[in-house]
Amino acid sequence: MAPVKAEDLVPHPVREQFDGLDFCITSPPPWLTTVVVAFQHYLVMLGTTVIIPTIIVPLMGGGHAEKAIVIQTILFLAGINTLLQVHFGTRLPAVMGGSYTYIYPIVAIVLSPRHALIIDPLERFVLTMRSIQGALIIAGVFQAVVGFFGIWRVFIRFLSPLAAFPFVTLSGLGLFYFTFPGVAKCIEIGLPALVLLVLFAEYASHFFVKGSFVFGRCAVLVTIIIVWIYAEILTAAGAYNERGPVTQFSCRTDRAGIIQGSPWVRFPYPFQWGYPIFCWQDCLAMLAASFASLIESTGTLIVVSRFAGATFCPPSVFSRGVGWEGISIILDGMCGTLTGTAASVENAGLLPLTRVGSRRVIKISALFMIFFSLFGKLSHSLKLLAASIVNT
Repeated sequence: MAPVKAEDLVPHPVREQFDGLDFCITSPPPWLTTVVVAFQHYLVMLGTTVIIPTIIVPLMGGGHAEKAIVIQTILFLAGINTLLQVHFGTRLPAVMGGSYTYIYPIVAIVLSPRHALIIDPLERFVLTMRSIQGALIIAGVFQAVVGFFGIWRVFIRFLSPLAAFPFVTLSGLGLFYFTFPGVAKCIEIGLPALVLLVLFAEYASHFFVKGSFVFGRCAVLVTIIIVWIYAEILTAAGAYNERGPVTQFSCRTDRAGIIQGSPWVRFPYPFQWGYPIFCWQDCLAMLAASFASLIESTGTLIVVSRFAGATFCPPSVFSRGVGWEGISIILDGMCGTLTGTAASVENAGLLPLTRVGSRRVIKISALFMIFFSLFGKLSHSLKLLAASIVNT
């Protein structure tokens, strides 16, 4: 009888995981690497955090102050929800943040005739936010029931990695609809940021300075610093003084307005905009987005498990993660984050880029989110510093 090989005893041997991984889910890197990579995860998730309120809040009638508060609330809940998912959910190093999937039902709620007839912009913003809160709470209850009662565990048995691939790909490609128009509005800043990131991450770290800490682990951070200095020089030199308002808003480093509108210190709390309003039309639209978010998050979590070097997760683990994601969406609806929570596709892509899949890194990144969400002006200054990564 032939001897049994060791890899035959393991259903998913190591060779099926990501080959270029330096630190897996249970092997944290040195503290300097941990903090730097965690801060990069924080910067990457800022793209979604900033873009969604930038698109939606003006449609609701809100100004810079309302936009700043919404951004702080999304950031605070993203940190809380990430810790919940890492500790109690799938226990995978996945960042949980605002999802673009919810934008379309949110826009439908914003453009509803019952809100469009309100003349006062602030009153229209508050009433619209309360309607969105009610719809998000119902969507969160739906996900919690599907996850904790094991319903999603039955469906996920038919969702193989090959079947999940199109959903994750489409979720990532969906970002182009919102982000690449930003590159076109300020091509002289957005395009160099994209080129530098690809050059540092894919070429400098592998061919020119192989094994470099700066370009291997910190490609995103180095790109942001260089492009921000470049944009500040263009702004100070007066390159945009004679340009149109759209170009100035997109390219200048002093036109965001959220720093002036944000408080120094603010703690997001439940029902800060008022008690939620439940309308069955809004809830049905949000339930459809919630179901799409289920598949998006599950596919992203499958990707995260491979990039983090984790063993294969059974369907029950993903179902538990979906349940805790439902709890996160309920918290989003209570606090008024304007959008639901899903596993971040952008941060999943950062795992192979840095070759660090440690759970400790994501925990520290969540602490960065919570800390900077409480200090408004400091947080929004860093958001402007990270604005270049939004375009890439």
